[in-house]
Amino acid sequence: MFFSNKFFLLLIASFLVINSCKKDDDEATIEDRDYTEQYVLEEQLIEDYLKTHFYNYKDFEKANSNNLEITLDSIYGENSDRTSLYDQIIKKKVPVIDKNGVAVDHNLYYLLAKSGLGQKPSNVDSAYVSYEGSLLNGKVFDQRKVPVWFDLAALIKGFRFGISEFQSGEYSVNNDGTISFSNYSMGLLFIPSGLAYFSSAQTDIPEYSPLIFKISLFTINESDHDFDGILSKNEDIDKDGDPLNDDSNGNSIPDMYDNDDDGDGILTKNEYDQNKDGIPDDSDSDLIPDYLDTEG
Repeated sequence: MFFSNKFFLLLIASFLVINSCKKDDDEATIEDRDYTEQYVLEEQLIEDYLKTHFYNYKDFEKANSNNLEITLDSIYGENSDRTSLYDQIIKKKVPVIDKNGVAVDHNLYYLLAKSGLGQKPSNVDSAYVSYEGSLLNGKVFDQRKVPVWFDLAALIKGFRFGISEFQSGEYSVNNDGTISFSNYSMGLLFIPSGLAYFSSAQTDIPEYSPLIFKISLFTINESDHDFDGILSKNEDIDKDGDPLNDDSNGNSIPDMYDNDDDGDGILTKNEYDQNKDGIPDDSDSDLIPDYLDTEG
């Protein structure tokens, strides 16, 4: 099966997990800035960009937009009458925990140039995408024109929370065995550095850099990272939208990667739903599912 877990795991590439630029020993260490203060500065930079730029939305108003690419340009001269990105963008608040343990809300900006017809991924699923990443000055730091599979849980927070607003498309198998996609979503993400690399410089990405992504989402696979029979997106115990910060037994391994969530020595898959009724087992009726109950 083309979209089996085995297949996409073989295809998952490391995306945006780029080694930090190696500093010379005598180079000064960059001190982290305050998240709130830095975010205020970058929010202004991003919104200034959004107010002075547009994308080729008129092209996407045509009947067939499957082979289009998103282009960005300044609102100037013959383009003075274009609708700005700012007037089309949607803001999504995503919290970041600073070094003092305080949650600092960041605006993640996304725009759908073309909607898909399929399912939205959770931010810990796997996605088959093509993309281009650039800085606000237009410099491209990474791109994939040929789609690749990515494990969203391994990506920067802004990308994985942003792409969860996109919808997958449809596919068909051609006579030669290749796959054709249609009715997939295309769009833009504008990500402050607090949802990206913040003070960590990466290859071609300076520290404290807001990022722009052009994305096409073709299809998705729901992930079960620890193969315990519970989809990773459903291991979000505190229901805050991010399974990566749920660690029921306090062993510093998120539940979605831990095959024994409550640390009682019994594998989660052997405690979760043994009677196959689709409801987590609760042997002692204490309203705590067995797989999260050290006493159940």
